[in-house]
Amino acid sequence: MNLLIKRTYKQSIIILLAISILSAFIEWKKLPISILVGGILGLANLGGIARGVEGLVRKHMSSGRLIFFSIFRLTILTAILTILVIYKRVNIFGLLIGFTVVFIVIMKEGLRASKEM
Repeated sequence: MNLLIKRTYKQSIIILLAISILSAFIEWKKLPISILVGGILGLANLGGIARGVEGLVRKHMSSGRLIFFSIFRLTILTAILTILVIYKRVNIFGLLIGFTVVFIVIMKEGLRASKEM
């Protein structure tokens, strides 16, 4: 599972950097940084999900702690996004592009791993 996450991180970072560089030609101010922020938040969320699933599978965490950390992670993610949007530091569409890129890479790598098994 660790190899799957590392491959996802590597591919996502490469694609996010390429898309943000290309988007710099469209709108220089907020779009490139918004794509990167959305991707980084998506990758951070992936790391939290991976730790939660690992804790659930290995049973070294109680389910109450897993639920608490999942809600805490989502609360922090929501707070960060809310602050960035309220102070107009990011472009909403850029955030969505970053999240979408990470989601697509996760799905692609998951499909690849399932075919290997």
